[in-house]
Amino acid sequence: MEGFDKNDDQNEELDSKFRQEIYSKAVRAGKRTYFFDVKSTRKDEYYLTITESKKRYEQDGKFHFEKHKIFLYKEDFEKFAEGLDEVVGFIMGNQPVMDAENYDEPQAVMEDEEEEVLAEEEVFAKDYTSVEFEDLSN
Repeated sequence: MEGFDKNDDQNEELDSKFRQEIYSKAVRAGKRTYFFDVKSTRKDEYYLTITESKKRYEQDGKFHFEKHKIFLYKEDFEKFAEGLDEVVGFIMGNQPVMDAENYDEPQAVMEDEEEEVLAEEEVFAKDYTSVEFEDLSN
């Protein structure tokens, strides 16, 4: 039994090392937060996890975080960075210039976001009680 305990201790040590966070960076971008986490494998090789997190509200006012995660290993860093750089460069160089006629679409998105915020405020307002006070100055 003693050998079993020893192996169990080694497995716990390896698992904690496997999940060890080396470095972390959170980036808030509008309604989303991106987490860039450097972690270590069992062989002490670093890898990157990119997590997108967005707060979602239910109709009852409760919320949860919707998360999407990408695991990126060091052998893919260069190709990933090249692809990302190329696509971002394309967008920056080819994004149509907005004229007065095209401003309706972004405005519609902003109105949708404002409606969502107002709906959230209504949900939270239901939890408060309106209280009126008598004038005590007499």
